[in-house]
Amino acid sequence: MGVFTYTDESTSVIPPLRLFKALVLEADTLIPKIAPQSVKSAEIVEGDGGVGTIKKISFGEGSHYSYVKHRIDGLDKDNFEYSYSLVEGDALSDKVEKISYEIKLVASADGGSIIKSTSNYHTTGDVEIKQEDVKAGKEKATGLFKLIENYLVANPDAYN
Repeated sequence: MGVFTYTDESTSVIPPLRLFKALVLEADTLIPKIAPQSVKSAEIVEGDGGVGTIKKISFGEGSHYSYVKHRIDGLDKDNFEYSYSLVEGDALSDKVEKISYEIKLVASADGGSIIKSTSNYHTTGDVEIKQEDVKAGKEKATGLFKLIENYLVANPDAYN
């Protein structure tokens, strides 16, 4: 098994507390509401929403995948840190055992946020993850993030 790690850093005009609420704490209700073509539903199948919780994300009609299950590995509301692993679903393959994500939001000098993310692809055997595959997934995630950010800009009282 190999582990391939990719890191990224981006910025947002939204402050960390508000962004964390929308992006992490309330994502299960917000994303299906603003992007039903991407995410049809999100539900807890095991746990209480904290570390160890398993969530099932069902994708919308336009997706290549039907669902994934992810496990919450870490949740630090005070420091705006969240980590989770995809552990089941058709987004995983016989080449990828699991994908783990870590997200940390920090305040930027202009009042917004710096989003630091790390993705760890745990592969089977000597399979290598191609940069193009990671780029395609990142582009979809960036598009969804921009929808959330635009929603927060358009709705300044939401998630305060």
